[in-house]
Amino acid sequence: MTSQAVKIGICGLGTVGSGTFNVLGRNAEAIAARAQSSIEVVHVGARRDNPDCDLGATRVSRDVFEVARDPDVQILVELIGGTTVAKDLVEEALRNGKHVVTANKALIAEFGNELFALAKDHQAVICYEAAVAGGIPIIKALREGLAGNRIEWLAGIINGTGNFILSEMRDKGRDFADVLAEAQALGYAEADPTFDVEGIDAAHKLVILASLAFGMPLRFSSVYTEGITRLTPQDVEYAEELGYRIKHLGVAKQSKAGIELRVHPTLIPEARLLANVNGVKNAVLVEGDAVGPTLYYGAGAGAEPTASAVVADIVDLARELSAGQSFRVPSLGFADECLNDLPVVPMAEVVTPWYLRMVAEDKPGVLSAIATIFSNEGISIEALIQKAPAEGETRVPLIVLTNRAMQGSVDKAVSAIEALDSISGEVARIRVEVLDG
Repeated sequence: MTSQAVKIGICGLGTVGSGTFNVLGRNAEAIAARAQSSIEVVHVGARRDNPDCDLGATRVSRDVFEVARDPDVQILVELIGGTTVAKDLVEEALRNGKHVVTANKALIAEFGNELFALAKDHQAVICYEAAVAGGIPIIKALREGLAGNRIEWLAGIINGTGNFILSEMRDKGRDFADVLAEAQALGYAEADPTFDVEGIDAAHKLVILASLAFGMPLRFSSVYTEGITRLTPQDVEYAEELGYRIKHLGVAKQSKAGIELRVHPTLIPEARLLANVNGVKNAVLVEGDAVGPTLYYGAGAGAEPTASAVVADIVDLARELSAGQSFRVPSLGFADECLNDLPVVPMAEVVTPWYLRMVAEDKPGVLSAIATIFSNEGISIEALIQKAPAEGETRVPLIVLTNRAMQGSVDKAVSAIEALDSISGEVARIRVEVLDG
C-alpha cells in the first residue's frame, strides 16, 4: 500500500451521498487494502448537512463547484442528480483534470457521449457503476466479466418501484393506483412518480447497458418506452392462468436488422428466474454466445447498496492512481474505432408473442371473426380463454395468446378487431418474452 492517500470530493449529501461517506468511513481498512492506498474524503459539497452522517472535520462547501476546482481533490463523486447542475459540475471537474464517479443514470444516458469525449480530451475517467441497478455490479460484468462474449440480448427488471407495484398487484389483487399510493408512502416512489411508472428511469438504464453490451453510442432518444399505468388486476390474474407473470422489462436485443431497445410491460413464463424477482429488487439477465444466460440480482436502490457501487468505482480509480498507471477512458468499454453505430429496429418490425384482452359479445360467430382477422395478418393463436359472463351480462372477457408476430401485423389485427360491432372498447395488449433467445 502506498503511503499517500487518494483524495476525493463528494458532491451531494442526500441518501446516496451520506451512504457513500459512511461506507468509506466504516470500511476504511478493507477498502484501503483493496485500493492499495488509503482513501480520504477531503471536501464535501452540499447545500445542507445530513444528520445521517458525521462529517467531522471534513471541509464543507455549499457551492459544489468549489469541489470541482479544489486542487487537492483527485476524484469528484457526483451524487446530486439531475442533468443541469450535475452536467456543469462534471464538465468543470473534467476540465480541471479530475476523474469522476457518478450514480446519475439520466446524466450518462442523455449526455454521456459528449461527457466521455470531454473526459478523453482531458485524460480523465468517468465511472458509473452505480447508475444502473444500484448495488448490482452489472456494469463491471458487461465490461469485464463478459468481455469474451458476443452479447445476444439482455432483459432486466431495472426499476424497483415498478416491480414493487406489480408484485403487490399479483400477490394481493390490488389496483395500480392503490399500490402506487403505498409505494409513495413507503418512499419507494416520488411524489411525481412519472419517471418510474412510465418507464423513463428504466429507459435511462437500458441505454447504458445496451451501449456496453453492443458497443454502440448512447441513444436514449431511440428507446421505446411504455409504462405500467394501464395494467389491471385482471391482466395480472389472466397472465397467471396462462402460466405467466407480468414484469416491467427493459429489453435490448441484437439481430441482423439492428438493435431492439424497448421498455414495456411483459409476460414472462412463471418458471423463469426473472419472473420470480419480487418487491423492490432488480435483476438483469444477459445472454452471451460463450457463457449462455447469466443472471445478476440484488438491491437496485437505497443508500448503502448504491454506495457499494459508488465505492467500487472509487476503489478502481484509487488503485490505478496509486499504481501510477495511465488511464484508458472506460466510456463504453470499447475503443472509439470499435463503436458500432447500429440502427435501432423500428417497433413495427419487432417480433414477439402477444397477450391480448378484449370484451366481446357472448354469441356465435365472434370467435370465428376474430380468428379470421388474425389469419389474414398471418398471426396464429397459441391459447385462448373465454370467461363465463357475469349474471345478467351479455359480454365476456376474451383473452388471446398469440405465437410470435410482428408488431405491425398485430397493430392491423387489433384495429380490425376493435372495429367489430361485437367488441367493446379497446383491446389491451402486452408483449410476451420467453427469454430463451
